[in-house]
Amino acid sequence: MSQDKVIDLVSSGLYTIVMVAAPPLILGLSVGLIVSIFQAVTSIQEQTLAFIPKILAVLLSLLLFGPFMLSMLTQYYNQLITELPYIINQR
Repeated sequence: MSQDKVIDLVSSGLYTIVMVAAPPLILGLSVGLIVSIFQAVTSIQEQTLAFIPKILAVLLSLLLFGPFMLSMLTQYYNQLITELPYIINQR
C-alpha cells in the first residue's frame, strides 16, 4: 500500500471523527458556558448544577444530528470496504 493511500485513509478517518464528534461537543460546551454565566451572575456555586443541562443537551444533539452522524460513519465504512481489496493486494 502506498504512502499516499495511507495518508488519505487516515485523513479521511480523522475528518469523519471530527464531524461526528463536533455536534455533541459544541452543544455541551455552549450549554456549559451558559450555565456558568448564569451561576456567576446569580452567585450560585453548586457544582452539580451544570451536569443535567449538559447531559440533556448532548442527548438532544444525538437525537437531532444522529442521522447526519450515522451517514458520515456509513460513508467512511463504505469507503473502507470498497478500497479493502486494493489495500490488501498492493504490497
